[in-house]
Amino acid sequence: MARFDVNAARAQRQEGRSRSWTFELDGDTFTLPTELSRTTAKGLRKLDDNDVDGLLALLMGAEQFARFEEHDVTMQDIAAILEAYGQETGLGLGED
Repeated sequence: MARFDVNAARAQRQEGRSRSWTFELDGDTFTLPTELSRTTAKGLRKLDDNDVDGLLALLMGAEQFARFEEHDVTMQDIAAILEAYGQETGLGLGED
């Protein structure tokens, strides 16, 4: 029986793809992970379905989220960010 090689599968999955997804807002650049760690996934499960700030803070980290909060961002902006992020990474965050 052949063994499944997690490292080989990870390398294939990440081939040609960056470990982070980047977006720009008012000349400021932010990055989100293209894959979620188990720790991040556990944190996501603890969030209320409507906790957009909690979601972004978890994905961005404290420093980036603090910079993000300095911008005048609408819920439509956030929805557009999450939609593009989901399409690029296949994570589909912020969807029902």
